[in-house]
Amino acid sequence: MKILVFGKNGQVGRELTKMPHVLALDRSVADLSVPGACARAIAEAEPDLVINAAAFTAVDKAEAEVRLAQRINGEAPGEMARACAALGRPFLHVSSDYVFDGSGRAARRETARCKPINTYGHSKLEGEEAVIAAAGRWGILRTSWVFSAHGQNFVRTILRLSDTRAELQVVEDQIGGPTPAADIARALMCIGRAMVGGHPGGLYHFSGQPPTSWAGFAREVFARTGRQVSVTGIASSGYPTPAARPLNSRLDCRKIAEDFGLRAPDWKAGLDKVLAEMEGVTT
Repeated sequence: MKILVFGKNGQVGRELTKMPHVLALDRSVADLSVPGACARAIAEAEPDLVINAAAFTAVDKAEAEVRLAQRINGEAPGEMARACAALGRPFLHVSSDYVFDGSGRAARRETARCKPINTYGHSKLEGEEAVIAAAGRWGILRTSWVFSAHGQNFVRTILRLSDTRAELQVVEDQIGGPTPAADIARALMCIGRAMVGGHPGGLYHFSGQPPTSWAGFAREVFARTGRQVSVTGIASSGYPTPAARPLNSRLDCRKIAEDFGLRAPDWKAGLDKVLAEMEGVTT
């Protein structure tokens, strides 16, 4: 089996590259901002499965670079899906909780209405719609609050800030599920292999449990690292950003458990593994 992965250097992509039968591509080989680049890569590789773990993930930056976000998150996944459909190969795409508006307190199921509130969310929804419109064999995995020992993520940022500060103010009214990139990669491989074997795929939610706030996440990081840092929870209104954030990012993950036996990961256990890995990580 040959599994082609886009997004080699991203958080999820790095985890996928550790798995067997994976050919992972980075921007130097397949630049998603260039029309046709990813389709050519798929045609040349002739894989059994394609996984798109690449994305424009700078949520605030997307407000100023709308066209680039649309191109990478919205158009490129559609090109990949069409290329896979032409070859008769399954395509698996990573999406986001940001396709929802964050209203209410309930965890959203896959059938919930999408209503993004920022450019990033709109671009991710456009990507989902393009994948589905390609009319091939597709799977979409929505996840949230991704973290790992590499790249730009909350765990690495909050630890860096604590190097020079003993007190931090962190948003407490946004609630969601921190999700280890390694668990996302394993879920993608499980779904992908099933699709190669004939499973029809579909739309699934997969995020860490139990739900917490960013402030709660920060406190857990410091508790597990033994850092004496005071975390004060604040409202989102006290930390204005270019892009609005959904207050409720809870995802209902029952469907993926029923179809594949994949239970929502325990993010605290995942955090312990990431922190252990970070002891030897510099990038």
